[in-house]
Amino acid sequence: MKGWLFVLTLVAALGCGLMAGAFYAFSSFVMRALGRLPAQQGVAAMQAINLEAPTPGFMAGLIGTAALSVAMVVSSLFRWGEPYAPYLLAGGLTYLVGVIVLTGAYHIPRNDRLATLEPSSPDAASYWARYLVEWTSWNHVRTLAPLAASALLMLALTR
Repeated sequence: MKGWLFVLTLVAALGCGLMAGAFYAFSSFVMRALGRLPAQQGVAAMQAINLEAPTPGFMAGLIGTAALSVAMVVSSLFRWGEPYAPYLLAGGLTYLVGVIVLTGAYHIPRNDRLATLEPSSPDAASYWARYLVEWTSWNHVRTLAPLAASALLMLALTR
């Protein structure tokens, strides 16, 4: 692999690694720290985090890597006879499904529900207990998916 495809693949692999790191932080210590707070404070803190998360930098990493992943999938189809093509396809799809689909189908709806709750309400405390466990469990998947995608794209670079 050489030229523009090499550069795009390298940048996509780095973007996947960047996103894996962001999600890893939540899985490894952010959610545990929020879980140590009283429910009212944990809910309020997560609501604040969710409001701040869609910054231009974070969204560039999330959506920019998704766009590059689409490019990896399309490129793999046009270069299917090349030894790196299956790695491009697998890496691109792993990111798209494991990050973008999972975020849109699972995490965003739960974050939106959390946003509607008054932190001091009994409903918020009840929802928070489930949210912490379930959201974090699926965030582990969202951490592993871009890490695996990064590895697959790095393998494509070596073929």
